[in-house]
Amino acid sequence: MPDSTDLPLPQSVRVDLDSRSYDVLVGPSLLDELGPRAADLFPGKNRAALVTDSNVSPLYAANALASLRIAGIEAALITVPAGEASKSLDTAEAVLSDMARAGLDRKSFLVALGGGVIGDLGGFCAAIYQRGIPYIQIPTTILSQVDSSVGGKTGVNLPAAKNMVGAFHQPALVLADTRTLDTLAKTEWNEGFAEIIKHAAIRDADMFPLIDAVAQGRGDLPSLIRRNIAIKARIVEADEYETKGLRALLNFGHTLGHAIEAAAGYGGYLHGEAISLGLRAAAHLSVTHSTLPPEDALRIEQCLAAFKLPLTLPDDPRFTTDALIQVARSDKKYDQGRIRFVLLRSLGDAFVSHDLTETDLRTALDHLRTPPSL
Repeated sequence: MPDSTDLPLPQSVRVDLDSRSYDVLVGPSLLDELGPRAADLFPGKNRAALVTDSNVSPLYAANALASLRIAGIEAALITVPAGEASKSLDTAEAVLSDMARAGLDRKSFLVALGGGVIGDLGGFCAAIYQRGIPYIQIPTTILSQVDSSVGGKTGVNLPAAKNMVGAFHQPALVLADTRTLDTLAKTEWNEGFAEIIKHAAIRDADMFPLIDAVAQGRGDLPSLIRRNIAIKARIVEADEYETKGLRALLNFGHTLGHAIEAAAGYGGYLHGEAISLGLRAAAHLSVTHSTLPPEDALRIEQCLAAFKLPLTLPDDPRFTTDALIQVARSDKKYDQGRIRFVLLRSLGDAFVSHDLTETDLRTALDHLRTPPSL
Protein backbone atom coordinates (compact mmCIF):
# COMPACT_ATOMS: atom_id res chain seq x y z
CA MET A 1 0.00 0.00 0.00
CA PRO A 2 1.43 3.45 -0.89
CA ASP A 3 2.43 5.80 1.88
CA SER A 4 -0.41 8.16 2.78
CA THR A 5 1.67 11.11 1.61
CA ASP A 6 1.63 9.64 -1.90
CA LEU A 7 -2.17 9.56 -2.10
CA PRO A 8 -4.13 12.44 -3.67
CA LEU A 9 -6.17 14.52 -1.27
CA PRO A 10 -9.85 13.59 -1.30
CA GLN A 11 -12.20 15.75 -3.30
CA SER A 12 -14.98 17.22 -1.19
CA VAL A 13 -18.59 18.24 -1.79
CA ARG A 14 -20.52 20.05 0.93
CA VAL A 15 -24.24 19.32 1.20
CA ASP A 16 -25.54 22.51 2.81
CA LEU A 17 -28.69 21.78 4.82
CA ASP A 18 -28.27 24.04 7.85
CA SER A 19 -27.97 21.86 10.96
CA ARG A 20 -28.10 18.72 8.80
CA SER A 21 -25.16 19.73 6.58
CA TYR A 22 -22.40 17.24 5.86
CA ASP A 23 -19.39 16.56 3.66
CA VAL A 24 -19.05 13.96 0.93
CA LEU A 25 -15.42 12.99 0.45
CA VAL A 26 -14.23 11.23 -2.72
CA GLY A 27 -10.83 9.59 -3.02
CA PRO A 28 -8.71 6.50 -2.31
CA SER A 29 -8.21 4.88 1.10
CA LEU A 30 -10.91 6.90 2.88
CA LEU A 31 -12.01 3.72 4.63
CA ASP A 32 -8.84 3.92 6.72
CA GLU A 33 -9.97 7.36 7.93
CA LEU A 34 -13.33 6.14 9.24
CA GLY A 35 -12.31 5.93 12.90
CA PRO A 36 -10.62 9.34 13.27
CA ARG A 37 -13.36 11.10 11.32
CA ALA A 38 -16.10 9.37 13.36
CA ALA A 39 -14.35 10.33 16.60
CA ASP A 40 -14.23 13.98 15.46
CA LEU A 41 -17.87 13.94 14.40
CA PHE A 42 -19.23 12.14 17.44
CA PRO A 43 -17.19 13.08 20.51
CA GLY A 44 -18.20 10.88 23.41
CA LYS A 45 -19.90 8.30 21.19
CA ASN A 46 -17.79 5.17 21.51
CA ARG A 47 -20.23 2.50 20.32
CA ALA A 48 -21.46 1.83 16.82
CA ALA A 49 -23.13 -0.66 14.51
CA LEU A 50 -21.30 -1.53 11.29
CA VAL A 51 -23.97 -2.74 8.86
CA THR A 52 -22.76 -4.45 5.69
CA ASP A 53 -23.56 -7.42 3.46
CA SER A 54 -22.14 -10.85 2.77
CA ASN A 55 -20.22 -9.68 -0.31
CA VAL A 56 -18.65 -6.56 1.18
CA SER A 57 -17.97 -7.87 4.67
CA PRO A 58 -15.08 -10.21 3.72
CA LEU A 59 -13.47 -7.42 1.71
CA TYR A 60 -13.71 -4.34 3.88
CA ALA A 61 -15.34 -4.97 7.27
CA ALA A 62 -12.06 -5.80 9.01
CA ASN A 63 -10.49 -2.54 7.84
CA ALA A 64 -13.50 -0.53 9.00
CA LEU A 65 -13.62 -2.25 12.39
CA ALA A 66 -9.87 -1.78 12.90
CA SER A 67 -10.08 1.92 12.07
CA LEU A 68 -12.93 2.38 14.54
CA ARG A 69 -11.17 0.34 17.20
CA ILE A 70 -7.95 2.39 16.93
CA ALA A 71 -10.09 5.51 17.47
CA GLY A 72 -11.53 3.99 20.65
CA ILE A 73 -14.89 3.04 19.15
CA GLU A 74 -16.37 -0.41 19.74
CA ALA A 75 -18.47 -1.58 16.79
CA ALA A 76 -20.91 -4.48 16.43
CA LEU A 77 -20.63 -6.07 12.98
CA ILE A 78 -24.04 -6.81 11.46
CA THR A 79 -23.96 -8.63 8.13
CA VAL A 80 -27.03 -9.27 5.97
CA PRO A 81 -27.30 -11.37 2.80
CA ALA A 82 -26.16 -9.51 -0.31
CA GLY A 83 -28.84 -8.49 -2.78
CA GLU A 84 -32.00 -6.45 -3.19
CA ALA A 85 -34.05 -8.98 -1.23
CA SER A 86 -32.38 -7.71 1.95
CA LYS A 87 -33.92 -4.28 1.44
CA SER A 88 -37.04 -5.35 3.33
CA LEU A 89 -38.91 -4.80 6.57
CA ASP A 90 -37.95 -8.28 7.71
CA THR A 91 -34.24 -7.55 7.29
CA ALA A 92 -34.62 -4.14 8.93
CA GLU A 93 -36.21 -5.83 11.94
CA ALA A 94 -33.32 -8.29 12.12
CA VAL A 95 -30.74 -5.47 11.98
CA LEU A 96 -32.57 -3.46 14.65
CA SER A 97 -32.79 -6.53 16.86
CA ASP A 98 -29.04 -7.12 16.49
CA MET A 99 -28.42 -3.50 17.42
CA ALA A 100 -30.55 -3.86 20.54
CA ARG A 101 -28.83 -7.11 21.52
CA ALA A 102 -25.48 -5.36 21.17
CA GLY A 103 -26.64 -2.78 23.71
CA LEU A 104 -26.54 0.18 21.35
CA ASP A 105 -28.38 3.24 22.62
CA ARG A 106 -29.20 6.81 21.59
CA LYS A 107 -25.55 7.78 22.09
CA SER A 108 -24.45 5.23 19.48
CA PHE A 109 -24.13 5.66 15.72
CA LEU A 110 -24.33 3.46 12.64
CA VAL A 111 -21.98 2.95 9.70
CA ALA A 112 -23.49 1.69 6.43
CA LEU A 113 -20.72 -0.05 4.47
CA GLY A 114 -21.84 -1.28 1.06
CA GLY A 115 -23.85 -0.45 -2.02
CA GLY A 116 -27.26 1.14 -2.37
CA VAL A 117 -29.14 -1.63 -0.60
CA ILE A 118 -26.98 -1.32 2.51
CA GLY A 119 -27.05 2.48 2.41
CA ASP A 120 -30.84 2.57 2.20
CA LEU A 121 -31.33 -0.21 4.75
CA GLY A 122 -28.70 1.07 7.19
CA GLY A 123 -29.92 4.65 6.92
CA PHE A 124 -33.49 3.52 7.52
CA CYS A 125 -32.47 1.56 10.62
CA ALA A 126 -30.54 4.61 11.89
CA ALA A 127 -33.58 6.81 11.27
CA ILE A 128 -35.92 4.71 13.40
CA TYR A 129 -33.65 3.12 16.04
CA GLN A 130 -34.26 4.86 19.36
CA ARG A 131 -36.19 7.45 17.30
CA GLY A 132 -33.08 8.31 15.34
CA ILE A 133 -29.31 8.01 15.67
CA PRO A 134 -26.62 9.48 13.38
CA TYR A 135 -24.96 7.45 10.66
CA ILE A 136 -22.07 7.51 8.22
CA GLN A 137 -22.35 6.27 4.64
CA ILE A 138 -19.44 4.38 3.08
CA PRO A 139 -20.72 3.57 -0.43
CA THR A 140 -18.76 0.84 -2.22
CA THR A 141 -20.33 0.94 -5.70
CA ILE A 142 -20.37 3.60 -8.39
CA LEU A 143 -24.16 3.73 -8.22
CA SER A 144 -24.23 4.34 -4.48
CA GLN A 145 -21.35 6.83 -4.58
CA VAL A 146 -22.97 9.07 -7.19
CA ASP A 147 -26.58 8.67 -6.09
CA SER A 148 -28.09 6.81 -3.17
CA SER A 149 -25.53 7.71 -0.48
CA VAL A 150 -26.29 11.43 -0.87
CA GLY A 151 -29.57 13.11 -0.05
CA GLY A 152 -30.93 11.36 3.00
CA LYS A 153 -33.53 9.15 1.36
CA THR A 154 -33.59 5.89 3.30
CA GLY A 155 -35.99 2.99 3.13
CA VAL A 156 -36.96 -0.52 2.20
CA ASN A 157 -39.13 -2.16 -0.44
CA LEU A 158 -42.54 -3.74 -0.22
CA PRO A 159 -43.11 -6.86 -2.33
CA ALA A 160 -45.20 -4.91 -4.84
CA ALA A 161 -43.26 -1.66 -5.07
CA LYS A 162 -39.82 -0.18 -4.47
CA ASN A 163 -38.92 2.28 -1.69
CA MET A 164 -42.45 2.49 -0.31
CA VAL A 165 -41.41 2.52 3.37
CA GLY A 166 -38.77 4.97 4.46
CA ALA A 167 -37.68 8.23 6.05
CA PHE A 168 -35.61 11.29 5.24
CA HIS A 169 -32.49 10.99 7.42
CA GLN A 170 -29.34 12.76 6.26
CA PRO A 171 -25.98 11.10 6.95
CA ALA A 172 -23.41 12.88 9.09
CA LEU A 173 -20.64 12.08 6.59
CA VAL A 174 -20.17 10.20 3.32
CA LEU A 175 -16.82 8.56 2.56
CA ALA A 176 -16.72 7.52 -1.11
CA ASP A 177 -13.54 5.42 -1.13
CA THR A 178 -12.73 4.92 -4.80
CA ARG A 179 -10.48 1.93 -4.03
CA THR A 180 -13.55 -0.10 -3.12
CA LEU A 181 -14.60 0.14 -6.78
CA ASP A 182 -11.66 -2.07 -7.75
CA THR A 183 -13.45 -5.17 -6.48
CA LEU A 184 -16.73 -4.59 -8.34
CA ALA A 185 -17.91 -7.15 -10.86
CA LYS A 186 -18.19 -5.69 -14.35
CA THR A 187 -21.99 -5.72 -14.27
CA GLU A 188 -22.01 -3.80 -10.97
CA TRP A 189 -19.47 -1.33 -12.36
CA ASN A 190 -21.56 -0.76 -15.47
CA GLU A 191 -24.90 -0.31 -13.71
CA GLY A 192 -23.65 2.75 -11.85
CA PHE A 193 -23.34 4.63 -15.12
CA ALA A 194 -27.11 4.57 -15.61
CA GLU A 195 -27.37 7.13 -12.81
CA ILE A 196 -24.38 9.10 -14.13
CA ILE A 197 -25.99 9.27 -17.57
CA LYS A 198 -29.24 10.32 -15.91
CA HIS A 199 -27.48 13.23 -14.17
CA ALA A 200 -25.93 14.33 -17.46
CA ALA A 201 -29.31 14.15 -19.18
CA ILE A 202 -31.19 16.21 -16.60
CA ARG A 203 -28.59 18.73 -15.51
CA ASP A 204 -25.16 18.68 -17.18
CA ALA A 205 -24.97 17.89 -20.90
CA ASP A 206 -21.27 18.81 -20.91
CA MET A 207 -20.62 15.65 -18.90
CA PHE A 208 -21.35 13.34 -21.84
CA PRO A 209 -17.80 13.55 -23.32
CA LEU A 210 -16.36 12.74 -19.86
CA ILE A 211 -18.62 9.69 -19.68
CA ASP A 212 -17.44 8.64 -23.14
CA ALA A 213 -13.83 8.92 -21.98
CA VAL A 214 -14.41 6.61 -19.00
CA ALA A 215 -16.24 4.15 -21.25
CA GLN A 216 -13.13 4.06 -23.44
CA GLY A 217 -10.89 3.29 -20.46
CA ARG A 218 -9.52 6.75 -19.93
CA GLY A 219 -10.70 9.83 -18.08
CA ASP A 220 -10.75 10.83 -14.42
CA LEU A 221 -13.30 8.65 -12.63
CA PRO A 222 -12.97 10.29 -9.15
CA SER A 223 -13.58 13.73 -10.68
CA LEU A 224 -16.57 12.38 -12.62
CA ILE A 225 -17.96 10.89 -9.41
CA ARG A 226 -17.46 14.19 -7.59
CA ARG A 227 -19.21 16.08 -10.40
CA ASN A 228 -22.22 13.79 -10.10
CA ILE A 229 -22.31 14.14 -6.34
CA ALA A 230 -22.29 17.92 -6.73
CA ILE A 231 -25.30 17.73 -9.06
CA LYS A 232 -27.21 15.63 -6.56
CA ALA A 233 -26.15 17.87 -3.66
CA ARG A 234 -27.35 21.08 -5.29
CA ILE A 235 -30.76 19.53 -6.09
CA VAL A 236 -31.12 18.14 -2.56
CA GLU A 237 -30.21 21.51 -1.05
CA ALA A 238 -32.94 23.19 -3.06
CA ASP A 239 -35.62 20.58 -2.36
CA GLU A 240 -34.60 18.34 0.53
CA TYR A 241 -38.01 16.77 1.14
CA GLU A 242 -39.19 16.68 -2.49
CA THR A 243 -41.94 19.23 -1.89
CA LYS A 244 -41.00 21.80 -4.54
CA GLY A 245 -40.77 19.57 -7.60
CA LEU A 246 -37.05 20.07 -8.21
CA ARG A 247 -35.85 16.88 -6.51
CA ALA A 248 -38.37 14.94 -8.59
CA LEU A 249 -36.09 15.60 -11.58
CA LEU A 250 -33.81 12.88 -10.16
CA ASN A 251 -36.59 10.42 -11.04
CA PHE A 252 -35.90 10.72 -14.77
CA GLY A 253 -36.17 7.16 -16.10
CA HIS A 254 -37.34 5.79 -12.76
CA THR A 255 -41.12 5.54 -13.19
CA LEU A 256 -40.91 2.67 -15.67
CA GLY A 257 -37.46 1.63 -14.47
CA HIS A 258 -38.77 0.88 -10.98
CA ALA A 259 -41.77 -0.94 -12.46
CA ILE A 260 -39.46 -3.17 -14.52
CA GLU A 261 -37.21 -3.78 -11.53
CA ALA A 262 -40.15 -4.78 -9.32
CA ALA A 263 -41.80 -6.95 -11.99
CA ALA A 264 -38.52 -8.81 -12.53
CA GLY A 265 -38.47 -9.72 -8.86
CA TYR A 266 -35.97 -7.79 -6.79
CA GLY A 267 -32.57 -8.94 -7.95
CA GLY A 268 -33.84 -10.06 -11.37
CA TYR A 269 -32.40 -6.85 -12.77
CA LEU A 270 -29.73 -4.76 -11.11
CA HIS A 271 -31.13 -1.33 -10.30
CA GLY A 272 -29.03 0.42 -12.93
CA GLU A 273 -30.02 -2.15 -15.56
CA ALA A 274 -33.71 -1.48 -14.95
CA ILE A 275 -33.10 2.27 -14.91
CA SER A 276 -31.33 1.98 -18.27
CA LEU A 277 -34.55 0.69 -19.79
CA GLY A 278 -36.46 3.45 -18.02
CA LEU A 279 -34.09 6.08 -19.41
CA ARG A 280 -34.60 4.87 -22.95
CA ALA A 281 -38.38 4.99 -22.46
CA ALA A 282 -38.25 8.47 -20.91
CA ALA A 283 -36.01 9.76 -23.70
CA HIS A 284 -38.48 8.42 -26.27
CA LEU A 285 -41.38 10.19 -24.54
CA SER A 286 -39.28 13.35 -24.38
CA VAL A 287 -39.07 13.25 -28.17
CA THR A 288 -42.78 12.55 -28.72
CA HIS A 289 -44.20 14.71 -25.90
CA SER A 290 -41.56 17.41 -25.45
CA THR A 291 -38.88 19.08 -27.55
CA LEU A 292 -35.97 16.67 -27.19
CA PRO A 293 -34.34 16.18 -30.60
CA PRO A 294 -34.25 12.53 -31.72
CA GLU A 295 -30.46 12.70 -32.02
CA ASP A 296 -30.26 13.57 -28.32
CA ALA A 297 -32.36 10.54 -27.40
CA LEU A 298 -29.95 8.51 -29.51
CA ARG A 299 -27.03 10.08 -27.61
CA ILE A 300 -28.46 8.74 -24.36
CA GLU A 301 -28.95 5.28 -25.88
CA GLN A 302 -25.39 5.22 -27.20
CA CYS A 303 -24.00 6.11 -23.77
CA LEU A 304 -26.02 3.35 -22.12
CA ALA A 305 -24.91 0.87 -24.77
CA ALA A 306 -21.26 1.81 -24.18
CA PHE A 307 -21.62 0.34 -20.69
CA LYS A 308 -23.49 -2.71 -21.99
CA LEU A 309 -26.68 -1.70 -20.22
CA PRO A 310 -29.95 -3.21 -21.49
CA LEU A 311 -32.07 -1.22 -23.93
CA THR A 312 -34.67 -3.79 -24.98
CA LEU A 313 -37.30 -5.50 -22.84
CA PRO A 314 -37.03 -9.28 -23.14
CA ASP A 315 -39.97 -11.37 -24.28
CA ASP A 316 -40.97 -12.51 -20.82
CA PRO A 317 -44.42 -12.94 -19.22
CA ARG A 318 -43.26 -10.85 -16.25
CA PHE A 319 -42.96 -7.83 -18.52
CA THR A 320 -46.33 -7.68 -20.24
CA THR A 321 -47.53 -4.13 -20.66
CA ASP A 322 -50.51 -4.68 -18.36
CA ALA A 323 -48.28 -6.13 -15.64
CA LEU A 324 -45.83 -3.23 -15.78
CA ILE A 325 -48.58 -0.60 -15.79
CA GLN A 326 -50.15 -2.27 -12.77
CA VAL A 327 -46.85 -2.06 -10.89
CA ALA A 328 -46.32 1.55 -11.99
CA ARG A 329 -49.69 2.54 -10.53
CA SER A 330 -48.42 1.74 -7.05
CA ASP A 331 -45.34 3.94 -7.47
CA LYS A 332 -44.99 7.11 -5.38
CA LYS A 333 -44.76 9.10 -8.60
CA TYR A 334 -48.49 8.62 -9.15
CA ASP A 335 -50.01 11.73 -7.54
CA GLN A 336 -53.76 11.40 -6.83
CA GLY A 337 -54.14 9.30 -9.94
CA ARG A 338 -51.98 11.56 -12.12
CA ILE A 339 -48.58 10.52 -13.43
CA ARG A 340 -45.62 12.71 -12.48
CA PHE A 341 -43.21 11.91 -15.26
CA VAL A 342 -39.86 13.58 -15.87
CA LEU A 343 -39.19 14.64 -19.46
CA LEU A 344 -36.37 16.49 -21.21
CA ARG A 345 -36.68 19.64 -23.27
CA SER A 346 -33.07 19.14 -24.31
CA LEU A 347 -30.01 17.45 -22.83
CA GLY A 348 -29.41 19.08 -19.46
CA ASP A 349 -32.90 20.60 -19.24
CA ALA A 350 -35.50 18.46 -17.47
CA PHE A 351 -38.98 19.17 -16.14
CA VAL A 352 -41.84 17.33 -14.45
CA SER A 353 -44.87 16.74 -16.67
CA HIS A 354 -48.37 15.91 -15.46
CA ASP A 355 -49.70 15.55 -19.00
CA LEU A 356 -48.80 11.95 -19.77
CA THR A 357 -51.42 9.23 -19.66
CA GLU A 358 -51.21 5.50 -19.19
CA THR A 359 -51.65 5.22 -22.95
CA ASP A 360 -48.40 7.15 -23.32
CA LEU A 361 -46.65 4.78 -20.91
CA ARG A 362 -47.93 1.83 -22.93
CA THR A 363 -46.49 3.40 -26.08
CA ALA A 364 -43.13 3.82 -24.34
CA LEU A 365 -43.14 0.17 -23.27
CA ASP A 366 -43.89 -0.84 -26.87
CA HIS A 367 -40.85 1.21 -27.86
CA LEU A 368 -38.72 -0.80 -25.43
CA ARG A 369 -39.70 -4.00 -27.23
CA THR A 370 -37.96 -2.81 -30.40
CA PRO A 371 -34.13 -2.82 -30.62
CA PRO A 372 -32.51 0.62 -30.82
CA SER A 373 -30.97 1.85 -34.04
CA LEU A 374 -27.44 2.41 -32.80
